[in-house]
Amino acid sequence: MPTWTTEQQQAIDLRGKSLLVAAAAGSGKTAVLVERIIQIISDEACPVDLDQLLVVTFTNAAAVEMKERIGAAIQKQLLEHPMSEHLYRQSMLLQKAQITTLHAFCLDLVRQNFFRLGLDPQLKIANETENQLLLSEALDEVLERYYSDEECLEKFVQ
Repeated sequence: MPTWTTEQQQAIDLRGKSLLVAAAAGSGKTAVLVERIIQIISDEACPVDLDQLLVVTFTNAAAVEMKERIGAAIQKQLLEHPMSEHLYRQSMLLQKAQITTLHAFCLDLVRQNFFRLGLDPQLKIANETENQLLLSEALDEVLERYYSDEECLEKFVQ
């Protein structure tokens, strides 16, 4: 079992509130969150199903890693408690759990409520290439507008 810093242990133990964990790369954020999740879903006094939690990261790689680590931790718990129906259930719920990126969570939320928002249900998130293209087009438009304005151009030339 790892030795946690005071701040890490506080993040693991805090209950009844949402939690934001922000720290430098390699500081143990993922390990702390996995431990927190395992403790929450393993709490015999008040067990919570994994699909009732929302775990949001910033990258797809981090979300995949988080799911893998949670799965491994559940399997480890199952080795210690092989008769636990609750842990078996958590193992099954892992694929359905909301462990995702912030963008994917927001997109899912928008898709579930597109009709309330007056949006097309087929909307999607732009990929990096599309983002760069849109940024380039916007920059071209702003520069074209700026250079076509004689007053702005005179200020620029001086």
